[in-house]
Amino acid sequence: MAVLQKIRERSGLLIGVIGFCLLAFVAGDLLTGGLSFNSRNVGEVNGVDISAMEYSNKVANLEKNGQGKGAQLYNQVWTNEVRTILFTEQLEKAGLRLGKDQLINVIKTHPSFSQNPQFLNDAGQFDMNKFNSFLAQMKAAGAQQWNAWLDYEKQLGIFAKEQMYLNMIKGAIVTTTAEAKMAYKNEATKVSFDYVTLPYTTVNDEQVKVTDAEIEAYIKKYPKQFKATPSRKVEYVFIANKPSKEDEAASKQIIEDLLKPSVVFNKNTNKNDTISGFAKATDVKAFVNQNSDVPFDSTYYAKEQLPVEHAEKIFNTPVGTIYGPYVFNDYYAVSKVVAKKNTAETVDASHILIAYKGAQRADATVTLTKDEAKTKAEALLKQVQGGADFAALASENTNDSGSKATGGKYPNIQKGQMVPTFDQYIFNNPVGKLGIVESDFGYHVLKVDKINEKEGVQLATIAKKIESSNKTQDAIYAQANKFLESVQNGKDFAKEATAQGLVSFPATKIDAFDDQLTGVEGAQTEAVRWASSKNTSVGDIKKFDSADGFLIIKVASINDTELMLAEDARQMVEPILINEKKAAIIREKMTGKTLEEVAKNAKIGVVNAIDVTGANPMVNGFQEPLVVGNALGRKPTETSPLIDGRNGVYMIKTKNITKATDLPNYLTYKQKVGTNNRQMAENMVFSAMYQNAKIEDNRAKVLLQ
Repeated sequence: MAVLQKIRERSGLLIGVIGFCLLAFVAGDLLTGGLSFNSRNVGEVNGVDISAMEYSNKVANLEKNGQGKGAQLYNQVWTNEVRTILFTEQLEKAGLRLGKDQLINVIKTHPSFSQNPQFLNDAGQFDMNKFNSFLAQMKAAGAQQWNAWLDYEKQLGIFAKEQMYLNMIKGAIVTTTAEAKMAYKNEATKVSFDYVTLPYTTVNDEQVKVTDAEIEAYIKKYPKQFKATPSRKVEYVFIANKPSKEDEAASKQIIEDLLKPSVVFNKNTNKNDTISGFAKATDVKAFVNQNSDVPFDSTYYAKEQLPVEHAEKIFNTPVGTIYGPYVFNDYYAVSKVVAKKNTAETVDASHILIAYKGAQRADATVTLTKDEAKTKAEALLKQVQGGADFAALASENTNDSGSKATGGKYPNIQKGQMVPTFDQYIFNNPVGKLGIVESDFGYHVLKVDKINEKEGVQLATIAKKIESSNKTQDAIYAQANKFLESVQNGKDFAKEATAQGLVSFPATKIDAFDDQLTGVEGAQTEAVRWASSKNTSVGDIKKFDSADGFLIIKVASINDTELMLAEDARQMVEPILINEKKAAIIREKMTGKTLEEVAKNAKIGVVNAIDVTGANPMVNGFQEPLVVGNALGRKPTETSPLIDGRNGVYMIKTKNITKATDLPNYLTYKQKVGTNNRQMAENMVFSAMYQNAKIEDNRAKVLLQ
């Protein structure tokens, strides 16, 4: 039932690859292409330029290779470029070099090679001979692909040197006995103390409003914590180009009319002829192809392959009768059950691939000509027809590394999964059938092992897409222009949208390379690029037309600085400043020099904390490391001043400290602390480099203008 397939807009099933090769990966990922920007740069890291041309080519190649799109790739490549420059700077200072043997070791352990059957021997280990054959194939493929490999090899080298550098740092991390002893005492030393506290929750948030100016001051005080890339905030309204109720009714009427007989004038007889409706049509295929937006499909479908909301009823409809009309996605449809029968849902099959020199993805070790490969396949077929063990012959002769270890077997093959000739053979022959088919990969000696059947239904479906009429499109266009004119004349964007019955999306942050807007159908790359342009100012408004509808967008704010705006940092900074303000209010209530005086004046009780440790500083059900640290650092009976904790203001009086008893040795703690420190080192190293780097991001200025 092609209509259900096309309406669903399912992507085609992957054509099975007999044997795997890195050629497509390397070439797709690394071959240069894309736009040319001559000597322009998209940014600078510590004085090192990032070429616009190279940057754009890397984005384009990753997108072509199906590894993402839009903002995701632009930011991914940018992050990688920054990381590479920062590490290269440190690697050069350290004087690190990479030898050929070290590069080979990196290749052996890299997942792209170490887990790829193409490079593994029968024991599942990396085979250097197979890898050398792959290199020979790459070199023979031409200068472009060989240079692509050399570029990839260069990236592996950089990765390897990074690991060497990080391993050197980890290796230089020495944990002293004093550190181990401190970690042990932090866990084993216990303190008991009395305290009074007023939680921050006792002060209403309305009493401690935080202004943008206060947040901006905090950002400037700690700028490294609030680095940002250029961005915009936009308001927008999207008016979808959707069919009206009248349009839906019109599509439904067309379907209903096709169910009834119709009268047409016959020019040959000069008389009116009565044409049967769909229910009584004798040639359903011709009727569907003449009247449906999607042609007739003779495939038998299992129940679970039908639209979920209609599957049960369609499947249980008797043969020869009609189901519908019904709506499926953007179509009105009616389905006639033509037939039902058991069909192959999946097939288990075995094959022996005999490749020849020049066949698609053929290994460099393959030397057979096409005729020789065919002769060998025919000889193998005769052997299995004579009773030879198929699995044994496959393991010994097949050029498909993906099934070599399983005796050529592939279980549960879905229709369309394999190359066409392979697919057609196994789905159109009975169990046990032996034969040969040819594909771009070579000759396949095939055996149908098992057919996994399910009951299927064949449907004749007439579908009519529910589309906007000219009248509807004119009304939508007029509405978009009316709103645009109103806001361009100074009316408030959000209020005017509400007044006209439209939905206004509040100020939303976008990056220059975003291509989606929340709540808007389809990619909105052009609108985002316009909003990010240096020629666009705050308050500018523009309408963008597409097949999906009309987008009216307004630039609400622009941030071309290297720091976050107050409104963007508010979620992080506001809680900190609120607690600081609440602490000041609480301190005025907690007057006195002793716990008892403070408790009386603040009308709170004195609470006991028993056997608390620095490693687990729980007070009042909350983590309060500063409070516990104060308790551990004071003498018994000593009272602290007021302490601004994480969850409230405290005053404490230490009662007693149970010191940890010395251990004979601290080897266990030494290992534990050392392991933790080394695990943190890698992230800390890059974070330190990044925070202290001078980074200029000019991507939007260079690529979008």
